[in-house]
Amino acid sequence: MPVGRRYRLILLGSDEIALPVFKAVLAMPLVEVIGVYTQPDRPAGRGQEIRPNAIALWAKEVGLKLIQPEKLSSSDVQTLMGLDVDLGVVMAYGQILTEEFLATSRLGFINFHGSLLPALRGATPVEGALALNLKVTGISLQQVVRKLDAGPIHASAELSVVPLEGRVALRERLGLLAADLAKASLPKILAGESRPVAQDESKVTYTRRLNRQDSAIDFNVSANEIQGRVLALEGWPGSTFEWNGLVIKVGAVVAESSDAPAAPGTVLRADREGLQVACATRVCRFTALQRPGGKMLPVGDFLGGCPITVGAVIKSVSMPPLVGPRPFPKVTQS
Repeated sequence: MPVGRRYRLILLGSDEIALPVFKAVLAMPLVEVIGVYTQPDRPAGRGQEIRPNAIALWAKEVGLKLIQPEKLSSSDVQTLMGLDVDLGVVMAYGQILTEEFLATSRLGFINFHGSLLPALRGATPVEGALALNLKVTGISLQQVVRKLDAGPIHASAELSVVPLEGRVALRERLGLLAADLAKASLPKILAGESRPVAQDESKVTYTRRLNRQDSAIDFNVSANEIQGRVLALEGWPGSTFEWNGLVIKVGAVVAESSDAPAAPGTVLRADREGLQVACATRVCRFTALQRPGGKMLPVGDFLGGCPITVGAVIKSVSMPPLVGPRPFPKVTQS
């Protein structure tokens, strides 16, 4: 590159988990961010008002050029080819990058992925780690290739999962970890000094996109699996069970070590200490619940307005796995 010219980068992301990385990149003295790609403004909230995402808001705030195509096209390729881009930086963008698009940058594109690859490729690595009750996860910095999250790894960083940590807190910590990884690794990549290492394809696992049906709970699994599932689905779609025709939303659950003395789904206890339910293995204790139209309440307050009978059996609904050894088939989102 000519002496005195800064490295010209584009950023691609659509989720707030990418904000720490993008802020770190923008602050690098040898970097010029010439554009930010993100998803178009979408309906959000109860009123479904059209709103920009966190990345779009930030780009506007700091005065960066913002590009929001519904789908990347040949015109985007032509535009980038004329901008002399050195590197593309991706995190949680939400669109597939074509070979033509990847070829528009001198050093290609790098991606910050929320797992220790090759484990948990795909759209929901944070949720996958929690659903599996992993004690350690992390961030991988990979060179982007056409195959999903299969590119060679420039660097990675581990992060211990805090007991009973939910998706929101873990995503926030992973975002900050990714920013630290960017500061340490990006200068080497820009200087052409990083030599990425191929992934071990024999250890690959995949995650899938979530849908509303994932909220249902199946007591015919272990209490630990239910706890991990609730933590993974925190926020949306959440976790629910049906009681007397009402869909009850779970705010918090703890897997207990005591053996289950009854069939899965049987209510063992219902008081201020929690709603204790038998599982296939061990017992889970719900400590915060919400009925339709109400607020999330401590279980004692909840039971005061919506009693649940000890000895009753709560219906189980099958929970499709969030992680598998092969890519999941594409399904219509609901």
